[in-house]
Amino acid sequence: MSFVVTPPVQASVPVSGENGRFPVRRVYCIGRNYAAHAREMGHDPDREPPFFFCKPADAVWPVAPGETRDLPYPPKTSDLHHEVELVVAIGKGGANIPVASAMQHVYGYAVGLDMTRRDRQQDMKDLARPWELGKAFDGSAPVGFITPAAQAGDIEQARISLHVNGQPKQDGNVNQMIWSIAESISYLSEYFRLEAGDLLFTGTPEGVGPVVTGDVLQASLDGVDTLSVRLV
Repeated sequence: MSFVVTPPVQASVPVSGENGRFPVRRVYCIGRNYAAHAREMGHDPDREPPFFFCKPADAVWPVAPGETRDLPYPPKTSDLHHEVELVVAIGKGGANIPVASAMQHVYGYAVGLDMTRRDRQQDMKDLARPWELGKAFDGSAPVGFITPAAQAGDIEQARISLHVNGQPKQDGNVNQMIWSIAESISYLSEYFRLEAGDLLFTGTPEGVGPVVTGDVLQASLDGVDTLSVRLV
């Protein structure tokens, strides 16, 4: 097949212990999936249906374990926030996936950051417009190496945390999610046909806050490789 312009490089994330990489097709994110975070953002944490937003595949910013990778501070914001999240890598596609079989569609897991231009997100909320300016910018999705599901242990009981410049900022557990991994996959698949290569950011625990140039963010999730970035 020929193209009239040079096609972009396929977005991908390395897999821990593997030579091959995980190709990224789409990036879905679930909003307000931890009750305490919903409260800190001024929302009722009752178990209403989940909602999703998307980031472009090339917003993914892979970070090797043991490395602190430079992450550019994005333009058009003075209020950049960190949100540490469990990232689910989909290995098998499907639509209308039952909750009971949803975990069979998971290839593996990673820890990620949903970086957010909070001021631009609030602008869009005030105008009842989509969140892309706040959520979908270049480098808005740092992701650690993916760990295959069979090697990640009991991910649904995993501790998840974030430190900024060595100081604890977020500390939670995957079991605190309002919608579980399987429920999130099942619900999302009713609206989009999921395919191998999709990533799902599953929400963040409480403690989100602003970061500035020079800050080092260290994200951890039990059972997977850590992630570290420096804002430049």
